[in-house]
Amino acid sequence: FFLISPAVAAGRAQVQQELLAETTEGTGITINCSHPNIRSSEFIYWYRQLPDRAPTFVSVAHTGSKAVQSPSGRLSVAADRRSSGLWLARPRRGDAAVYYCAPAG
Repeated sequence: FFLISPAVAAGRAQVQQELLAETTEGTGITINCSHPNIRSSEFIYWYRQLPDRAPTFVSVAHTGSKAVQSPSGRLSVAADRRSSGLWLARPRRGDAAVYYCAPAG
């Protein structure tokens, strides 16, 4: 199944995401996001949008790595904060969605 992450521009912080990530059920996958112009005070927010649903919050981080509850996995923000990755540990078909990252203060 497919996990889609669109390239989006969030304000002045240009956010770049890979257009398509594909995996099989139960096989972990990382969705990457680049945000090179992020301000030092901004956090990285991740959302997902299931088909025919509104976007829902997944996790937020400033730097480092933290566990994500739903979907199960981990959010990691690089030490230089120029990029982040959302790792889905054991994705199921129900996790097929559009995943967004966005910096915000």
